[in-house]
Amino acid sequence: MNIKIRKILSKKNKSKIICLTSYSKNISEILDNFVDITLVGDSLGSVLYSFNTTKKVKLDMMIEHSKSVRQGVKKSLMVVDMPYNTYKNKREALLNAKKIIKLTKADAVKLEGGKKIIKVIQHLRKNKINVMGHLGILPQSHKGVFRYKGKTSLERKNLLADALLLQKNGVFSIVLECIETNLAKEITKELSIPTIGIGSSVNCDGQVLVTDDLIGLNITSIKFVKNFYNIRKHIGIAVKKFKDDVKKKRYPSNKFSY
Repeated sequence: MNIKIRKILSKKNKSKIICLTSYSKNISEILDNFVDITLVGDSLGSVLYSFNTTKKVKLDMMIEHSKSVRQGVKKSLMVVDMPYNTYKNKREALLNAKKIIKLTKADAVKLEGGKKIIKVIQHLRKNKINVMGHLGILPQSHKGVFRYKGKTSLERKNLLADALLLQKNGVFSIVLECIETNLAKEITKELSIPTIGIGSSVNCDGQVLVTDDLIGLNITSIKFVKNFYNIRKHIGIAVKKFKDDVKKKRYPSNKFSY
């Protein structure tokens, strides 16, 4: 087993796991000093390309961004989302997962779903591909208005069953997206592997956010997103200073000229 994955597993019930997204070398270099997991998420579709669905994200896009991220990741575990339509069956899933890992040197891949994709996960694990699971809201297959999961007793029962099934078949952790607070707590308690929450309460073993949301670069009104900094404001200040210096011929001065 990957030593970094062992480290993630050892944090269960002991220390909160920190996970953030990255789509480039410069951001991943910064994150690597603070996070346990660097996730190259297919959220790059909406964050960088203004796609209205992650279904538009292609495998080659994920690979190219992941290559860049890999250059900045030295210490954290690097996980790459397998995009929509790349794991329709176990044969395609294995080919695409191997391609991602070979070209990006990622430590693991992440797939959305439970019982419906269990044969795919079994096949990947049989071939020694490290897999992170993802339950709750599944952006790649979601239709209609986003709402949290776990409202009905049937939904709660199915989500817990899926989580246990994923664990049984070898995933090393599971992202729980927008799952009701008490259900997230119950799933986390029942599992021996870590849960990583996003909009699923403080009860998970760790938390993940889109970095661009966290620093205020991407503007969003999603309920679970907390804006920890306004980087847009400070980028604007720097750009204005540059503009003013150029207009007033203060830049480039002799110090910055040959």
